[in-house]
Amino acid sequence: MLLAQILSVSIFLLMFILMVTEKIERQWVALGCAVLTAALVFGLGLHSPEAVMRTLNIDNIMTESFWYSAGDVPENSEGINWATIFFIAGMMVMVEGMAASGFFRWLCMRLAKLVNYKVIAIFLAFMVMSFVLSMFIDSITVILFLAATTVELSQLLKFNPVNMILAEIFCANLGGSATMCGDPPNIIIGTSLGYSFGDFFNHTGHIALFAMFFTLIYFFLVCRKEYSAAGKDIDISAIPSPRSAIVSRAGFSNSCIIFSIAVVLLVTHAETGLTVASIGVGIALLTLLAAPRYASRILKNVDYKTLLFFIGLFFVVGGLEQTGILKLIADFIGKVSEGNAYIMIAIIIWVSAVASAFIDNIPFAATMIPIIKSLSATTGVSLETMAWALSMGTDIGGSGTPIGASANVVGTSVASKAGHRVGWGRYCKISAPIAIIVVALSTAYIFVKYL
Repeated sequence: MLLAQILSVSIFLLMFILMVTEKIERQWVALGCAVLTAALVFGLGLHSPEAVMRTLNIDNIMTESFWYSAGDVPENSEGINWATIFFIAGMMVMVEGMAASGFFRWLCMRLAKLVNYKVIAIFLAFMVMSFVLSMFIDSITVILFLAATTVELSQLLKFNPVNMILAEIFCANLGGSATMCGDPPNIIIGTSLGYSFGDFFNHTGHIALFAMFFTLIYFFLVCRKEYSAAGKDIDISAIPSPRSAIVSRAGFSNSCIIFSIAVVLLVTHAETGLTVASIGVGIALLTLLAAPRYASRILKNVDYKTLLFFIGLFFVVGGLEQTGILKLIADFIGKVSEGNAYIMIAIIIWVSAVASAFIDNIPFAATMIPIIKSLSATTGVSLETMAWALSMGTDIGGSGTPIGASANVVGTSVASKAGHRVGWGRYCKISAPIAIIVVALSTAYIFVKYL
């Protein structure tokens, strides 16, 4: 067992080091380390083909509870979390269908027109839109189209888009923390522990809304001078009409209907019994059936690299779980906190925040799930409270640096392609202070309400 533990930790650290260096695409890093885990940890260390099968977790897909659950039955969190994979894949198909119709660009241009193309108003409106949309759509997708539209408007209205994009990134991560489907870490937490859209919204949603008020004030004070003076003496008639963004009227209408159906299903899935896996697959099929002419294009544009990354990641984390490493970490946290719930929650949220600022918050959240389950079982501290602390720590801490969350990387890349390079200094100067403020507010909120 000792050899297996050493091998599993070594492979896990290797995976993180290779991902941080960014020399190899992260999906190949995760899949390569998954192969090493299967061969060295499960084969050489444990001599257990059964551990491989438990970590692959394929049998779980064949169960009724994977697709329909009459009660609060958690997804089997051991090994690959297929519910997360199926749900994210389904949402990717839906979003690609919406993008193909011009829905997102129309939404941004329409909102800009509603505020009469005043830059400071666009700045605040785009922050709110980023927050709200990220509650229902993956934050990576929200930032992809929002940052691109921000760059386009900056060229028309003559302002620097960097601070606006950084504010949109932060609000997307904050909005993603409010629901189960907004950010990948929350999808992992929800499917692993059996929490619904409503569970998240009633807990982390309230924290996020509370924090959003302070976030708007912070970014307004920081960027007011720059954006209040921008966009004046611009010929508004030269700006393209929002209608010009619509590629297909029928596709646009279908996108609105399908998105509405997805939101209703997600909000009510605890009552209907439909799991996020069945919702993801159902919405994907509906999107493809509604746009048969664009089906091949939609499927081609799905981000398969991210799906492969998730599969490899879950398998490597499964190696830590099968060898007992995660239980040892949980025992250590319990020992350090001496069973004190306040110290334990503070450790979870702040360690999650700091770690997620420097390593991708997705693998960190996946690693922490079994740890908080073990902590709750041995200390008696509420698992729900730990889950909300983990959610806020990973989602908000990931906003503190350019590499902490996938949305950060996407947003800064869009800015860089447009000639606005965003270095660590510029990013951290704007985003790190508000990340610290929001994590502190979240900690205080959880202390007061739950402990």
